[in-house]
Amino acid sequence: MRGIRPVRVLTLGVFGLAGLLFWTSFHTAQGVNLRTDDSMLRLSDLIQERDDDNAELDRQTSSLRDGIDDLAERDSGGDTASRRRMRRLEDIAGTSRLGGAGLTVTLQDAPPDAQALIPGVPEPQPDDLVIHQQDVQAVVNALWQGGAEGIRVMDQRLISTSAVRCVGNTLILQGRVYSPPYAVTAVGDPDELRRALDASPSIQNYQRYVAAYGLGWKVAEHDSVTLPGYAGTVGVHVAEPVG
Repeated sequence: MRGIRPVRVLTLGVFGLAGLLFWTSFHTAQGVNLRTDDSMLRLSDLIQERDDDNAELDRQTSSLRDGIDDLAERDSGGDTASRRRMRRLEDIAGTSRLGGAGLTVTLQDAPPDAQALIPGVPEPQPDDLVIHQQDVQAVVNALWQGGAEGIRVMDQRLISTSAVRCVGNTLILQGRVYSPPYAVTAVGDPDELRRALDASPSIQNYQRYVAAYGLGWKVAEHDSVTLPGYAGTVGVHVAEPVG
């Protein structure tokens, strides 16, 4: 009796393994197209849901803080020295509303099909056409340098522990997710704020991309604008001013 050749055994094994894989795929799919992007859609929906939850929690926190302030005002019996000191600390911390003259800087991505607008400039790469984390940070830092009394990014007030981060083409700020255009509003002397923006090396570099590829840049002054108080939780439990 002739023996079975090893190559035939190997062939039978390959066919058997392929059959097992087909059966496993069918059993897992159960009629569902495995090539769809449903998982990515579900992830996007989850991110949006969490963002909405965080926004609602911020509103609840702000409402509770207002209630606590009203109770403290009632129990203190009026504008006492301790209450005045508390208000001053709230103003410094950024948890109270702030109004006054100021300006808003708006940053926007360039059109996805943008071409070089200046002769001799290389054609743009995808990263050249979008707003990056350092661009938003440069605006915030320049406004602080220009003497801003308070700053709001999108609809949120910044405090000393706020961090501006970008993931891909989205901005993440204090648990919330935003898409461009990005609006940064500051309360302060508009002339001083503009001078600080113009003097920032990082913003000067950004302006080169504005001229070369059409990135969005707009500055609008306000005779009067109101920033909300910071509504989130503060992670710092003990702090001491420098100097």
